[in-house]
Amino acid sequence: MRRRHAVPVAVLTALLLACSLTPPAAAEACPGIRVPGAEYREVVCLGDLTTAGTVASGHTNPADFAGLTHAGLPPQSGVPGVQIDGYFPDTSHTNTNHGWNHDSQFVLRLPANWNGGLVVTGSPGVRAQYANDRAISDYVLAKGYAFAATDKGNTGANFFTDGVKPGDAIVEWNQRTTQLTRAARAVVAQHYHRPPRQVIAAGISNGGYLVRWQLENHPELYTRGVDLEGTLWTADGPNLLTFLPPAIRGYEQQSPAQVVAAGFDPRSDFLWDYHYAVYWKLTQRIYAAELDPTYTGSEASYDYASRPAAHQAVRRIALTGRIGRPLTTIHGTLDSLLPISQDSDVYAELVRHAGRSSLHTYRRIEDGNHVDGLVDAYPDRLVPLVPLLQQAIAR
Repeated sequence: MRRRHAVPVAVLTALLLACSLTPPAAAEACPGIRVPGAEYREVVCLGDLTTAGTVASGHTNPADFAGLTHAGLPPQSGVPGVQIDGYFPDTSHTNTNHGWNHDSQFVLRLPANWNGGLVVTGSPGVRAQYANDRAISDYVLAKGYAFAATDKGNTGANFFTDGVKPGDAIVEWNQRTTQLTRAARAVVAQHYHRPPRQVIAAGISNGGYLVRWQLENHPELYTRGVDLEGTLWTADGPNLLTFLPPAIRGYEQQSPAQVVAAGFDPRSDFLWDYHYAVYWKLTQRIYAAELDPTYTGSEASYDYASRPAAHQAVRRIALTGRIGRPLTTIHGTLDSLLPISQDSDVYAELVRHAGRSSLHTYRRIEDGNHVDGLVDAYPDRLVPLVPLLQQAIAR
């Protein structure tokens, strides 16, 4: 997609046998696998597709997944197979992985011991394509699933510079997920000589939003979905442009009551210092730049109700609850970025109103927060959510 002006704000059996014999961290070229629509791809045979091998071999980027899981998450290893890295045609350059400086990067992993399933993900936040490697890829590969991930078409704190109209960058997220799913289904059928028996959309935060949108708009591509604390966008609210400004304002005015009134659980107050410093203001700033670029005031002063252009932009990416495949939603009660009362509680009601409750399993997890990395800092106050996500995917 074209860029808006930047606003200142970082042959099969033999092949499978060869993969199973390759020592961990070793790589050799594995030509012959096509990725439909890709402009560029590199195909290698690895002794271990999990991060236990790919960190050493250079086939992942640990910075992409830093902080998303807790130290107690059980490691996985010893999954030989094929990895494909590449990118689809695009004109933006926010993703610097591999030195390609090219967006719409993807990774596909094809385990030698395949169970017939495919898991497709988009990155959480504004991270790149390896962001789900510890949280999702390692676990599902160990269970025998093929895995595919996209950077969503733009990354980083300047993601909003991609596109022309307000909302274009996020619209592209959905398009790139659909594109990757279609390509990954074809690659799996090509590689294993049979189509996947199930295709699972899975994701965290913005990646969870992608799951919801895909099941609403392209249910024919998936068997089911799992979203962990997916971001909710509704044109009339709630959305993060409605609850973050009053939370920021309340924090700056030392008024916990205002933060609670914005939708945050009062028991999460021990997390507010961190989230104000790391997430709240930056998130408000960059999403306002994406969806309401003419706004010039402070983060705390933003008033979504008085910004009709923002409503119009959000309408382009809004969720409806009209899912067409089974969806499991998991959300923590102490989420201090996307408060559960303003997000998954509301989405569950949208699903119910759309008459799709029979397709929706909603799990509210006491003491779960938005990022499992914080469990290490508060082991006696927070519970990790990624293990629940993993179990729901590979049930």
